[in-house]
Amino acid sequence: MSTITLEPTVQKNVDHWLNGAYDDASKAEIQSLINNGNVNALTDAFYKDLEFGTGGLRGIMGVGSNRVNKYTLGVATQGFSNYLNKTYDGQQIKVAIAHDSRNNSALFARMTAEVFSANGIYVYFFEALRPTPELSFAIRELGCQGGVMLTASHNPKEYNGYKAYGADGGQLVSPTDIAVLAEVRKIESVSEINFDKKEHFIETIGEEMDRKYIAALKKLSISPEAIARQKDLKIVFSPIHGTGGVSVPPALKAFGFENVITVEEQMTIDGNFPTVVYPNPEEKEAMTMALNKAKEVDADLIMATDPDADRVGIAVKNNHNEFVLLNGNQAACLLVHYVLSAHEKAGKLDGSQYTVKTVVTSYMIDKISASKGVDCYNTLTGFKYIGQLMTRMEGKGTFLAGGEESYGYLVGEHARDKDAVVSCAMIAEMTAYHKDRGSSLFDALIDLYLEYGFYKEKLIAIKKEGKAGAEEIKAMLKKLRNDPPTTLGGSKVVTIKDYQSSKSKDMVTGETTEIDLPSSNVLQFFTEDGSIVSARPSGTEPKIKFYCSVNEPLASRDAFKATEDKLDAKLTTILSDLGAG
Repeated sequence: MSTITLEPTVQKNVDHWLNGAYDDASKAEIQSLINNGNVNALTDAFYKDLEFGTGGLRGIMGVGSNRVNKYTLGVATQGFSNYLNKTYDGQQIKVAIAHDSRNNSALFARMTAEVFSANGIYVYFFEALRPTPELSFAIRELGCQGGVMLTASHNPKEYNGYKAYGADGGQLVSPTDIAVLAEVRKIESVSEINFDKKEHFIETIGEEMDRKYIAALKKLSISPEAIARQKDLKIVFSPIHGTGGVSVPPALKAFGFENVITVEEQMTIDGNFPTVVYPNPEEKEAMTMALNKAKEVDADLIMATDPDADRVGIAVKNNHNEFVLLNGNQAACLLVHYVLSAHEKAGKLDGSQYTVKTVVTSYMIDKISASKGVDCYNTLTGFKYIGQLMTRMEGKGTFLAGGEESYGYLVGEHARDKDAVVSCAMIAEMTAYHKDRGSSLFDALIDLYLEYGFYKEKLIAIKKEGKAGAEEIKAMLKKLRNDPPTTLGGSKVVTIKDYQSSKSKDMVTGETTEIDLPSSNVLQFFTEDGSIVSARPSGTEPKIKFYCSVNEPLASRDAFKATEDKLDAKLTTILSDLGAG
């Protein structure tokens, strides 16, 4: 047996697991790591406890306090149960639970349902995998006080996760998430987790909720006449082995589309995601099979969703008849403009409507909204903040559309989370609308650039894994705060916003103003020429992210390529200036 030296916190957590009420298999795995002298693996698995980030509880599956397993999710569920029982004392509390296609998601979902039921909480349990947005819808539809989605969204196959929801159908936000976390931290031993299930407290749901959900989406259709004329629009769709396969085709059919061509190899439910490196529609590689199918059938539109169907990637033909991938900012701008323009044309904009986006999402959406007389709100990164604002605005205004650059959008008020199912339906409708007018989505995008300016964005995500990586990310952000850049891309930095201190500083006058948003570890640099760079650690992955946005007027359609090349060069220079190129 090897003798190894671990950091005190790591050793304490390892001892806790070896001496606690954990199963023999888990203890044997830990002992094997010790015997093999695997200090790095032990450190990464035990140096901290999993905590709620922008996407809830998420991590690599395996043994350890910093891993997703029966015990870490059990403690989370027991803590959530304790919070609900204290908050809604005397009421029959109800929660809804769903899961995606990931390995162990069904097992973790069932375990979560059993712990809730053991604590006297009534559970609506989806009979099989369902999209995250349908869970959000179901929580609201069934009058639940909470809910849980077992998913790690678009992360690699080694990951799983636990998204916790409140009574509004949105992910937990402060102070609720802090209160739940406090209850979780009070649990000192896994023996405090109540696994003694009560089957009569678990009700299976499925098809009836599906029908209600799809019906709610159908009501959002704006251009049914255009769809009727373009019902044969060739749509290639892939769920990338996930939940989109059970919901997106029915939604497209309900909207009236009759020519949906699926990527059959990726319609199979498989948590190993065998046909892709990452099940993430933000990545070109994940879209490859859909692109190949689209070329084969000469499609009008390509769409692919991530495993829990809250994100969608799309591709359209450019003016050279080549398929090009649109990024999340471009798709969000097109969607918001389409929805707002349709309401404007119908005379339905009366000043009470609004849109929402995150601070790292294209500021073209702010300009589009302003041009329609619609308020656009900016939130912190994470759709939970968009959902929170929607709940706060209930009775005061009507949410029309919004989203975030990471390929997550929402149209309508049926849910409080990003919804790739309604997004697929509305993007298809938008494509049909433009085709009905002899145009295309690519033409529509250039029209936006001509009207509002050519906005070009780029995201660089630098991966830093484990404890050492977390410390590197912390050091990078500290340096940006202590020694911020004075110029970016040759343009003077005129404003720095530090969302952690909630301060915005005018670098010309030295004046400091308050930022009216919760504290968050985000930095933004605004330059004299309108460029914006944002830096933040990911809330769901071991990465630091740099979001860069540049813009300038587009003089004509003929100037598109030259202007794009110029903006691309500027993006490269700015990111190089930050050391992120």
